[in-house]
Parts: sequence; C-alpha cells; structure tokens
Amino acid sequence: MRVLLLLSVLLGLLATMVIAAGADYYKVLGLGRSATVKEIKKQYKVLSKKYHPDKNPGNQEAADKFVEVAAAYEVLSDKEKKGIYDRYGEEGLKQQQQQGHGGFHDPFDIFSQFFGGGGSRHAHAEQERRGPEIRMELEVTLEELYSGKSIEIEVSKQIVCPHCSGSGARSSDDVVTCSGCQGQGAKIVKHMLAPGMFQQFRQTCDQCGGKGKTIKAHCPVCHGTKVQRGSEQLTIVIEPGLADGSTIVFDREGDEGPEVAAGDVVFEVRTRPHATFERRQDALYTYVAITLEEALLGFDIEIKHLDGRAVKLTRGQDVTPFGFVQTLQGQGMPIKGSRGDFGDMFVEYKVVFPEKLSKDQRRLLALAFDVKAPFDETLGGAPVHQQQVLHDEM
Repeated sequence: MRVLLLLSVLLGLLATMVIAAGADYYKVLGLGRSATVKEIKKQYKVLSKKYHPDKNPGNQEAADKFVEVAAAYEVLSDKEKKGIYDRYGEEGLKQQQQQGHGGFHDPFDIFSQFFGGGGSRHAHAEQERRGPEIRMELEVTLEELYSGKSIEIEVSKQIVCPHCSGSGARSSDDVVTCSGCQGQGAKIVKHMLAPGMFQQFRQTCDQCGGKGKTIKAHCPVCHGTKVQRGSEQLTIVIEPGLADGSTIVFDREGDEGPEVAAGDVVFEVRTRPHATFERRQDALYTYVAITLEEALLGFDIEIKHLDGRAVKLTRGQDVTPFGFVQTLQGQGMPIKGSRGDFGDMFVEYKVVFPEKLSKDQRRLLALAFDVKAPFDETLGGAPVHQQQVLHDEM
C-alpha cells in the first residue's frame, strides 16, 4: 500500500515537472487552472483581437503572441486535449501527436472559426449528430465593408441546463438503473405464434426509452427537459472587401442539446443601399452633377469617399459631355485577400443645364460660337432659319 501511495505521489510530481517545463497555457490566457470553458473562450476572444497581426503590422512579438494564444485556446477548449495537458503537460500532447492523433491547427483558422468565416471544420464533425443551424441576415453599411469592422451581437439559443449538465435530474444520485430493462435499454419480448410456438425478439425499453437509466427526481431548474433558453455574445469580424451575400459561420455556436453537438450560427451579409455609391464587385460607381459652365470650361471639385477622405475630380481643357465616365484607378473597394489592392471608381457626370439665359448671356454665347442667335427679337421672336438648297430649280 505504501509503495502504491509513493508511486502515486511521484507520478503527480512528474506530471507537475513536465507542465512546468513546457508552455503554461493557463498563464498564456491569464487564467487559473479551474477556469471554465466559457471563461477560456472569453479570454481568447479578448487576446486574439489584441494580438492579431492586422492590428499590429510589423510587430513580430505580437504575431508570436497571437500564435501562442491560439495554441492555448485550442488545447484548453478541447476536453480530451485539456485532460492530457492537465495530467502530462505539453510533452504529453506532443507524444499524442507523434502517435498520429493530429497536431495544432492554423491559428488564423481558429480565429476565423471563432469570429465567423467558417474555415476548416473539426475532423469528426461529419460523423456526429449535430443540432440545427441558426441562420440570420446581417445588414451592414458600405462604409463597414470598405473599412472593416467588429460587430458584437447577442444570439438567443438553446443551451444545456447548467444546473444538471443535461442529465435532467436533481442530482447524480437521482439517475438510477432502469428497473424495466436492468440497464440494458431493451427488453426481450416473447410473441406466441401458435400453441407451444413462440417468437423472441428485442424491443426498446418503454420505461427508459432505450437509455438504460431513469430519473427519480427532476432538475428544479429545467424540470427534466435538460435544456433552457440562454444567449451567447458573438464578435463578428467584417473584413474589408467582404462581398455582399457572403456567409459568416460560427462553428458549434448554435442550439445545444445533451445528446447532440451544437449546430452552427450562420450570418448572411446584406448591404444597405448607399446614398452616393453603388458597388459592383470590387468597383464603385457614382454620379456627379456639374454645371454647364463646368462641363465647357473644366473644373476641380471634391467628393467624400467611404472612409471620409476627400477624392479630387479634375477636368481641364477638355469638354465634359453628358454621361461621360471618368475612371479613378485604385479608388474602389478593397480586394479581399489581397495585400492592399483596390478596385477602381467610375464617376459618371450629369450636366445640369440652366432653365433660361439672360440677353447678355445669349449674346455672348452667340459671339463665342460665332453664330447668329436662333431668335431675332426684331421679328417678334419668330425663328429665322435658312433652308439648305438640295437641288437647283430647273
């Protein structure tokens, strides 16, 4: 007995030494060893946004921290990996990987799954029963799609009862072996075919529904339903250049159930109509009204872009006809996935004509164009037209 006790103590000390020698994932996330899954997720949400390379360009220390935080979250949020880590430390996880049980995922994939965007799924996701998806439309502005934004949204969903952990019982002592099937989940039923002839077959136990267990006293919180209504706050990251109609997927953040894996929460992006710009893929289109003087003599004006900066529109000595389209390269939408590339902006000009001209304006225009005024006021305003002779009279 003493030998076993001593061996147990030595194994405990060995496990502690191994953990101390490797990465301390609890310390990385700034949590104690008793942290709940909810606390682990919350802390990852804060730190991953803080150290994301997009927010810290050129900062290698932040980039390393981002990878470290992702690794810590991946281990501590997975029940199996966390159990191995708590007992054997980082070395235990490495040994598991060497035995072909998979390694760490891309930290950007983890970030994408956590903040929406789908990415790679869990390897066993297709093999397990999953709850239904929660699908919602997410209305965003063109400004948000241009500059990018993080949106906090609270999703109402079904959660496993935290009081009974989905058992439906008041306590663990209230979950007992079914007396009808003796815990087998099925009964042997005999059916008489004829006198002296019986058919024997297995039938799902009607007392426990095939579970082999029954409940003596129900949970006082969920009243035996095993679930209740709850909510989850999600952070949706709108990436610059995200296309209208794109879906942002939060893996396993949907309705929970005691016997099924949670489904996904899926947001479908819808762009609100904009007062100035129209988006067509990576290009922006807009209309600008100019006066007749500006159309004839040129102009130098400014319009406000989606990020608030001024964009100069210049036309020099060339006349700007009605419907003329000017192309501004690199002034369109960000091209998603590129390194700072943008589409083009197309500006179509609408010439606004004056309602009428004064006598002096008419005279000056006639002089400028070297033409006779179409209306001669000395003839009572009747138009004077000179008919072109098409054929000589015979």
